[in-house]
Amino acid sequence: MITNLTEFITEFTKIKEQGWIKTHRSGPTGIGKTLEDLLDIPENNFDEPDFGDYELKSCRINSQSMLTMFTRTPQPARSNTYLRNKYGYSSSAYDNDEKVLHSTLTAARFVPIANTGHSLKIICDENKISIASETEVENVFWDKASLRKAFEKKYKNKFVYAKAESRGSGANEEFYFVDAYEVSGFDYDAFIHLLEQGKIFIDLRIGQYPDGRTHDHGTGFRIRETDQYLLFKNINKIV
Repeated sequence: MITNLTEFITEFTKIKEQGWIKTHRSGPTGIGKTLEDLLDIPENNFDEPDFGDYELKSCRINSQSMLTMFTRTPQPARSNTYLRNKYGYSSSAYDNDEKVLHSTLTAARFVPIANTGHSLKIICDENKISIASETEVENVFWDKASLRKAFEKKYKNKFVYAKAESRGSGANEEFYFVDAYEVSGFDYDAFIHLLEQGKIFIDLRIGQYPDGRTHDHGTGFRIRETDQYLLFKNINKIV
């Protein structure tokens, strides 16, 4: 197992020279699992470094897949119930007329909500990130100060980002690892800028329990995996 950045560079260079490598696991997590196996890094789900001071991340260069950076329910209390009742729609997944609300919102444009006639988007001001319809800004928001603390806690480690080309799918997917970057210093201003550009998305995943009560499946802040390294102040190509 590698223990420091110098060893990572040496081993990753060898992996790059191997060319195309078949995935060790089918599905979205296959790239991370494959690279960890090749570097002899044991798989873990803990918020701690994978080797030395570094957490290892990997992404497909040609992928539009998104990663969930963080989940956080909007303020004030019961905001999800308010949104579900006002903008939600009935779903065949349930045998009642209660509403659900599933949508991926962006600051770049208004997003139509199913067949409700409503559209929603994200807007940012000095103190908060809010949800707005085409007619009003709702009192449903995330406080920027608390978000900063949450994200800085989430991204407190140093990271190595490995990029790979991919081909095929499922169990037959293959990766060609080409670049690696050392990144550090989570940049909250960059996060806000990417959000305003429409490169960070907010997933509303508001369902219902069998008795009709609101079930928050986790409101997610998401980013395309190829853009995640842009969240950091210090970006240094190492391979």
